Amino acid sequence: MAAIYGEEWCVIDDCAKIFCIRISDDIDDPKWTLCLQVMLPNEYPGTAPPIYQLNAPWLKGQERADLSNSLEEIYIQNIGESILYLWVEKIRDVLIQKSQMTEPGPDIKKKTEEEDVECEDDLILACQPENPVKALDFEISENQTEIEELPPIDHGIPITDRRSTFQAHLAPVVCPKQVKMVLAKLYENKKIASATHNIYAYRIYCEDKQTFLQDCEDDGETAAGGRLLHLMEILNVRNVMVVVSRWYGGILLGPDRFKHINNCARNILVERNYTNSPEESSKALGKNKKVKKDKKRSEH
Repeated sequence: MAAIYGEEWCVIDDCAKIFCIRISDDIDDPKWTLCLQVMLPNEYPGTAPPIYQLNAPWLKGQERADLSNSLEEIYIQNIGESILYLWVEKIRDVLIQKSQMTEPGPDIKKKTEEEDVECEDDLILACQPENPVKALDFEISENQTEIEELPPIDHGIPITDRRSTFQAHLAPVVCPKQVKMVLAKLYENKKIASATHNIYAYRIYCEDKQTFLQDCEDDGETAAGGRLLHLMEILNVRNVMVVVSRWYGGILLGPDRFKHINNCARNILVERNYTNSPEESSKALGKNKKVKKDKKRSEH
């Protein structure tokens, strides 16, 4: 896939077999763009499909459902075969058809420092919120017990590549108030506060509702928070928050920056026993997906 699609293909986490490809209707002058993120279970392509996520701010409702159904039909029609190429080209066809319609393209104004080299220094300053904790606006129900205690914060081993440094920080959290407390504590550290980006994601399991409360923040690195949260979903972690600080060193890393962000996060989650090895997690998720597929096919 990397040979076919070049820079459009991105390795997010090589160990966990998580990849992302940026697909557009026109490579030279894109109007509609979508990111397909996939995780390949060990059983793929033999008995398990890719676990995927479609990322695009304009993709919602019935349009998202129709595209997902099209991808699943391709899998059912080609069980046992590699289907990523077919998926990518199907998505591209949908984007081309969309661009040929009269509706205008989405209004995309966001940039990261990797995309705008000339404004590097200005953008680094712009990415730092005046009060990063104030940006969090959580609504906590009256019945929820507020926990005042600041949870312990662990710091991972830094990863350095071409003068950019990435470091993960982890804290157990059971309510949104603790998320705010952890962020406030981290920003007391001048080095962390001066990072180019402090990307974070958290997942809190609500026992009473049997659901997850989760959210993420890019802090100027577009889509990085969503990728981090997706990794945590894949690893099926709960009641934990991960913050990844990145100090930009002046050399553009391209897609490698996302790989380092997720590797930092995965490493500290494994070290603190929040998850099994990536290989075991991939195998378990592949089996779960296969059961769902088999059930769906039997219903028809």
